[in-house]
Amino acid sequence: MDVSNHVGLSALLALEKRLSTVAHNVANASTAGFRSEELRFESLIPDTNTGTAYASTGQTYLSRATGPIRATGNPLDIAVKGDYWLAISTPEGTAYTRDGRLKMEPDGSRKTVSGYPILDVGGAEIQINPNGGPLKIAIDGMITQEGRQIGAVGLFKIPESANLKRFEASGVLTETPAEPIVTFTDGGIVQGHVEGANVNPVSEIMNLITITRAFESINASMKQHADSQKTAIRTIGSNGCRFG
Repeated sequence: MDVSNHVGLSALLALEKRLSTVAHNVANASTAGFRSEELRFESLIPDTNTGTAYASTGQTYLSRATGPIRATGNPLDIAVKGDYWLAISTPEGTAYTRDGRLKMEPDGSRKTVSGYPILDVGGAEIQINPNGGPLKIAIDGMITQEGRQIGAVGLFKIPESANLKRFEASGVLTETPAEPIVTFTDGGIVQGHVEGANVNPVSEIMNLITITRAFESINASMKQHADSQKTAIRTIGSNGCRFG
């Protein structure tokens, strides 16, 4: 049985999915808090007699690598250092994000730029006195105005084994409960800063070039194999007519 075309097709499907993933990462390279999407590939061997290995289309997962932190000078902005997440209330339940671009509504509520309330460690929405003076946010998330503690931004740790599902551009949803953090030893909140996407544009563009070349190479190989088959069939047919 000739399985060359099947193997080649499986490789093209895997490359197509990888190409789509890399293109999405490049498109969001400037999106605050964006987590890049990666692919995990496995070889599938359906025929133990021939040992033929097919390429799977791959399983996507969100990278937890941190992005660059830059100063904005806006006291409402916060960046997260360490493997922690901010919690926000959404129509789909509690989501987690690294996008710390926040705004204060006229009623004193703190929300993301997309309009979702940010939560404290207890899961409650944070309320601030809009006339209470400048905000100060400590590394542990504690919010003060004029020296008075008025609340705290919650930070949460999502287990490594959790399956993350993307929510909008920079958020994630998880069925595994996130753990509220109350002791900070290796990270926390940095006021007046925002974390960028964890995407390396140069590296991803190089990936696009590599994938495109691989796609063209496999496609050419499959065409050459198909042409060889046609030539062989014509030759056999011609010989059959001559000696039949």
